Amino acid sequence: MIYSMTGFGRGEVTQRGISITVELRSVNNRFFEVSMRLPNSLSLREKEIKDLLRKNILRGKVQLSCSVSHEQDSDLPLEINSTAVKSIMKILKKIKSSAKLNEEITINHILKFPEVFEPKKNNSESELEWKIFQEALIKAEREFLKMRQLEGRELTKDLDKRWHNLEKIIFEIENKSISRVPEERIKLQSRVKEIIGSENNFNSQRVETEIALLADKLDITEECVRFRSHLNFFKNVMSNKNNDDSVGRKLTFVVQEIMREANTISSKTNDASIAHQVVNIKEELEKIREQLQNLE
Repeated sequence: MIYSMTGFGRGEVTQRGISITVELRSVNNRFFEVSMRLPNSLSLREKEIKDLLRKNILRGKVQLSCSVSHEQDSDLPLEINSTAVKSIMKILKKIKSSAKLNEEITINHILKFPEVFEPKKNNSESELEWKIFQEALIKAEREFLKMRQLEGRELTKDLDKRWHNLEKIIFEIENKSISRVPEERIKLQSRVKEIIGSENNFNSQRVETEIALLADKLDITEECVRFRSHLNFFKNVMSNKNNDDSVGRKLTFVVQEIMREANTISSKTNDASIAHQVVNIKEELEKIREQLQNLE
C-alpha cells in the first residue's frame, strides 16, 4: 500500500473525568521527524510516543499536539511546591529590602512564578492519563493514516499513467532503432559511391566492416533492456503490499536509474526522432520525481 506523506487525524477520549485530545498532522520530509506539544504530565513520555508513531509512519515531518482537561468537580493535577514558595519569598524580601519598598508582598506576586505549582505525584492518575492518551493517539492515527492512504491512491493513479507513457515511449524507440542500421548502411554506401566516383572500385567488404562498427556504436538494445527492467521494478514496488520499506525512497532510486539509461540512449543515437522521444522520457520522469516527493 502506498501512502502520501500529507495527513491529518484527530482523536478524543474521555474517562473518569479526564479528557484527552490528540491531533496529528504531517508534511513532506526526506526522513521521519516528530515535533510534540505535550502537557507537563506527559512530557516525560516523549520517547515512548515517538516509538509508537514510528511503528506506522516511515517518512514525513509529523506534528503532534495534545491537550488534557479535567472535570470541574475533579481535583486539579497540580500541587504546591512548598520549597519553591519559600525560596520565592526570600527572593522577594531581598528585592523589597534592596529597593527600599514599602509595598507588602502579596499572593499575586508569588503566583507570577510558574515554579509555585508542580504536577501531582499521583502514579495511578499518571498511568490513567497515559492509558487515555494512547487510546486517543490510536484514534488520531487511524484517521491520519486513512487520509494518507486516500491521497496515496490518487498519487498511484497518476504514477501508473506515467509508467504506461514511459513503456509506450521505449517501445517506439526500440522499433525506430531496429530500422536505423539498414538506413545507415544505405547512407554510407551512397556516400562512398559519391566519393570514389565509380562502383567498380567500390570495396563492399570494407563498407560492411564500417557498418558493423557503426551498428555496434548505435545499438541501444542493452540500454532498452535495462530501461524495461527498471520499469518492471518500478511497477513491482508500486504494487508491494508488505510495507516493509519506504516505497518513496525505492521509487526515487529507480527513477534515477531510468534517467541514466535515457541519457545513454540519447548520447548513442544520432536520430532526431529518438532524441525527441528521450526528451519526452525526461519530462515524464521529472513529473514522477515531483510526485514521489509526496510519497512515504
